[in-house]
Amino acid sequence: MVGLERGTVELRPHQPEWKRHYEAEVRRLEAIAGDRLLDYEHVGSTAVEELAAKPIIDLLAVVADVEDATELVPLLESHGYEYRPEDDVPERLFLAKGPRTNRTHYLSLTERDTDCYREAIAFRDFLRSHPDVAQEYEALKRELAKKHPDDREAYTERKGEFVERVLRRAMDE
Repeated sequence: MVGLERGTVELRPHQPEWKRHYEAEVRRLEAIAGDRLLDYEHVGSTAVEELAAKPIIDLLAVVADVEDATELVPLLESHGYEYRPEDDVPERLFLAKGPRTNRTHYLSLTERDTDCYREAIAFRDFLRSHPDVAQEYEALKRELAKKHPDDREAYTERKGEFVERVLRRAMDE
């Protein structure tokens, strides 16, 4: 099962079905956007086996030019996505799928040669290849979810130092 109310934090044990949800959404996006989305990556904690996660599927979609990709926003909105222009991550367009009471997917549109793309892939791959670090991350996430079940912003902010430390290691490898 996927989906979580916006702004809340609830972790679930890793579910093999998350990969199938990712694959199904890629097929859906291919049908909607065709070749305007060049490639896809499953990122975030749902992409790391054995890692507990919020049950929201994170997709990274590669575009040729992020500025031109704004033309895709109305199309994606007509298929259940909500554009989130207040996003503070440079070099990407961010959209959320599902009503605010049940967010099911996050979609980031970015170019392949951006920090946004490189960092998302590096973090995912590092966690996949370092199960001890993934377990440390899960323990931190569980602690923060317990402290901030209704404050996603605080939860995310307090993970920041750990994420940055892991990213530095991942980018060095």
